[in-house]
Amino acid sequence: MTWYPQIPLKQFPYSLITFPTEPLLFLLRKLIPPIGGIDISPVIGVGIFSLLREMLLGQQGVLTMMQ
Repeated sequence: MTWYPQIPLKQFPYSLITFPTEPLLFLLRKLIPPIGGIDISPVIGVGIFSLLREMLLGQQGVLTMMQ
């Protein structure tokens, strides 16, 4: 949602999206500032989430191998 700065993030339909995702994205924005005015923290967040999911639940994941 930060890619569209004119959107009011505190209003109803948008607050449902920003409330659960903002804590993670806030931490990523502190580590990786916007590059050229473009916020890439959502892309990095999805990449980290996918990597962790694959490591834990993938075909050779830790939790899968424990079963």
